[in-house]
Amino acid sequence: MKEVKVIPCLDIKEGRVVKGVKFVNLKDARDPAEAAAAYCREGADELVFLDIFATVENRKTRLEWVKKVREVTTVPFAVGGGIGSIEDMKALIDLGVDKVSINTAAVQNPELITKAAREFGKERLVVAIDGRKNPPDSNLPRLEVVVKSGNEATGIEIVDWAKRVEGLGAGEILLTSKDADGTKAGYDLEMTKAVAEAVHIPVTASGGAGKLEHLYEAVVVGKASAVLAASIFHFKEISIPQAKLYLKEKGVPVII
Repeated sequence: MKEVKVIPCLDIKEGRVVKGVKFVNLKDARDPAEAAAAYCREGADELVFLDIFATVENRKTRLEWVKKVREVTTVPFAVGGGIGSIEDMKALIDLGVDKVSINTAAVQNPELITKAAREFGKERLVVAIDGRKNPPDSNLPRLEVVVKSGNEATGIEIVDWAKRVEGLGAGEILLTSKDADGTKAGYDLEMTKAVAEAVHIPVTASGGAGKLEHLYEAVVVGKASAVLAASIFHFKEISIPQAKLYLKEKGVPVII
């Protein structure tokens, strides 16, 4: 097993870090640059910055918000939200962003994945996939891709989409369960495992971390290559060193 990454996520709205439950009822958490600097000091392996209302508001990623965080970030830095073109990606990479993350744009224009991988290298390209579970009698895929901050159904089966984005050139997948997001009840292990076992690229588990055991389950049961969390880190319920030490003691290789 490769070393598992522990990644804090900064969901940004109006220039502030926010956190909600199932993508709604957002509340203010902290200043993004302050949070980023603290997480880097604590030993975060990477940092993810998501301008969560960019696509919903039909606008580009706010570069000024990204720049403030980039200036204090000392670990690999991924940015998503409102990225819809090669030009959008280049603007972020020119600011010093290490990876760009596309979600809705990838579903709307799958060719963008291939173009981006060719232009910047697949190691810089993350395809974020948001998913939900549907009831058996819904005539929809049990595990379905949703877009536009989880507000729009696609009818696309999540494992099929994961395989496709890998084939198109994605370097990794950031997988978030809308149902689990912010609940602190644990990651969607069924969804995580289904995607992680279907592809050969790294899959980051996101949505639902509430205690140390959840991080372990995401790796051991869900087969995730990295664990992403927000609430537990923002509200200081669990620290990054604490998370890494726990995983290490449970036999999961991490970077200490």
